[in-house]
Amino acid sequence: MTKRFVSVGEAMIEMSGGEEGLYRLGYAGDTLNTAWYMRALLPEDWSVDYVTALGDDMYSDQMRAFIGKAGIGTGHIQTIAGRRPGLYMIHQAEGDRHFTYWRGQSAAKLLADDTEALEAALVGADIVYFSGISMAILAPRARGRLMRTIVKAREAGAKVVFDTNLRPALWTSTKVMASTLTAAATIADIVLPTHGDEAPVFGDTSPEATAERYLKIGASEVVVKNGAEPALVMTRDGVRASVPAPKAGKVVDATGAGDSFNGGYL
Repeated sequence: MTKRFVSVGEAMIEMSGGEEGLYRLGYAGDTLNTAWYMRALLPEDWSVDYVTALGDDMYSDQMRAFIGKAGIGTGHIQTIAGRRPGLYMIHQAEGDRHFTYWRGQSAAKLLADDTEALEAALVGADIVYFSGISMAILAPRARGRLMRTIVKAREAGAKVVFDTNLRPALWTSTKVMASTLTAAATIADIVLPTHGDEAPVFGDTSPEATAERYLKIGASEVVVKNGAEPALVMTRDGVRASVPAPKAGKVVDATGAGDSFNGGYL
């Protein structure tokens, strides 16, 4: 029997720098990246579906085709007339990267407006994956609709995985970001935070503190990413493991590092 991994979020047009003055067009986004890795790594008895909203323009059509070509299901991608995908540009500097975004007309901001379509997308899911960015792009009421739909899928037997993926620039305030992401984490079985992002917002003094905070609010398993330092796994039933990160050479591009980690771990 086929099992279903369903990823919910925003896919965007990516413009990444190549030769001076030239940019390469691609398609990416945190939840799409993880879906891509899941499709590459999961056995054939798993299906991988992506849930988002795109526009009715040429680039939306190309993105939908790109996702489908990767073996990821596109049947639950909504089409919003008059909308477009969001776009971002990557600026590289010694392996680190900075982003500039254009997402004012992003169709994905409306992905939770059609509750019936969203619920249908999650029916029969074995794993539902979403992120802090999935929440950040939505209006407050839409965030509530997304969470309620995910809870419904969880009650039907799905395991819920949440990457907090803090992006302060997407939120009206740090307080709103912290409270919303905490609420989202309470409906997840597995939480995948990054200590370096969490510490300034929540005051975590260590990766252990980050993990314990999420275990206390309901997660059964927390995996704390920590850059070049060991990743930490802690579970509600007492499992604790620190896993060293393999040493990398010169970092050329760290874009999507956390997303690929999530895909590999799951």
